[in-house]
Amino acid sequence: MDKEIARDYYLEQLIKRKDNGLIKIVTGIRRCGKSYLLRTIFKNHLIESGVDEDHIIEMAFDLFDNIEYRDPKVFYPWAKGRLKDEDKYYFLLDEIQLLDEFVSVLNGLADKKNCDVFVTGSNARFLSKDIATEFGGRGDEIRMYPLCFSEFMTVFEGNRYDGFNEYITYGGIPLVVLAETEDQKIALLDNLFKETYINDIVRRNKIRNVGEMEALLDILSSSIGALTNPNKLQKTFKSVNKSKITATTITKYIEYLEDAFLIEEAVRYDIKGKSYIGTPLKYYYMDMGLRNSRINYRQMEVTHSMENVIYNELRKRGFSVDVGNLTIVENGKEGKPVKKHLEVDFICKKGSKKYYIQSAYILGTTEKVKQEIRPFLKINDSFKKILITSDTPKPFYNEEGILMMNVYDFLMAEDSLEL
Repeated sequence: MDKEIARDYYLEQLIKRKDNGLIKIVTGIRRCGKSYLLRTIFKNHLIESGVDEDHIIEMAFDLFDNIEYRDPKVFYPWAKGRLKDEDKYYFLLDEIQLLDEFVSVLNGLADKKNCDVFVTGSNARFLSKDIATEFGGRGDEIRMYPLCFSEFMTVFEGNRYDGFNEYITYGGIPLVVLAETEDQKIALLDNLFKETYINDIVRRNKIRNVGEMEALLDILSSSIGALTNPNKLQKTFKSVNKSKITATTITKYIEYLEDAFLIEEAVRYDIKGKSYIGTPLKYYYMDMGLRNSRINYRQMEVTHSMENVIYNELRKRGFSVDVGNLTIVENGKEGKPVKKHLEVDFICKKGSKKYYIQSAYILGTTEKVKQEIRPFLKINDSFKKILITSDTPKPFYNEEGILMMNVYDFLMAEDSLEL
């Protein structure tokens, strides 16, 4: 019997939004489970809730059998023709960005009192920006990610330490997680990257120099969690690849990668000045398996991998995440004042909640602990400060009021930051 991975967090998001009069749009990287969430998990919920199957209308625009329905003049009459009475109808529409004029079509359906519209999409440029503008306040976005660690562990047969090693190596794409052997996982990740993500990006954006974009992917994969910017990347291209690529082209390629939900950027925030710093910034992969596939499973430093996983977990929990920068002045040699820059890995915010988080795989020595918490002690506010490691036995507050927590406890409990 095939394993089924529960996606309860996302199912709950859909249930809470049911019948709210808005167009529910599940966005995220391709193959992260959006289609299964909508057309299997949520559909089953509707049926179990008493909705007749003939009042659930499905369409997968990425299937060849449905290619004609990408024309709104074909799809819209077909959709209206399915409405036989005044009872509620639920539209479950997959890969909506492939439908021409999808904003007008969805607004037309949502305008009918007995229609509740749920869609998925895999391109941020076509969707997220439209949600805020063209949908005129009628779009309601649910961002979906590959499996988080707690979801991954529901199907992993082993302890959480082995599970974590597997997770930071092969990631959380459901198809890959459910593959039985390492060889199968590696082959799936390689194939997904080439045949799905790169082909999609190249085709959608009409990229001519595919090699340049792939070289950029390699550089970004090798430097997750490192501060960079297009000008710095251009210099790397020039020295390593002998390339004449411009910073403008690099910026464009990065936008394409973000639009496909492959990577996300984290911007630096000046904690004392309370303002954003334009560049440099950091990039994180949405899935560690894809990142590792890109670099042929080299440079597998667990320190950077853990930082990336923590970033993804915070984003999945709905936090906005920035990189903290703290400028301090201390006495240097001969008592002269010296300006220093300290970094806080993450400042995460959601509503009135705000946390400062440091990621340190192994603390080991007292000196290492002092080094990691030093930026926290220079921040003059009362928001919670958390140090996440792999070698803290169980959560506790130290003498400075900093919450010390191991990465497994952090990842396994949705409310772990509330301790």
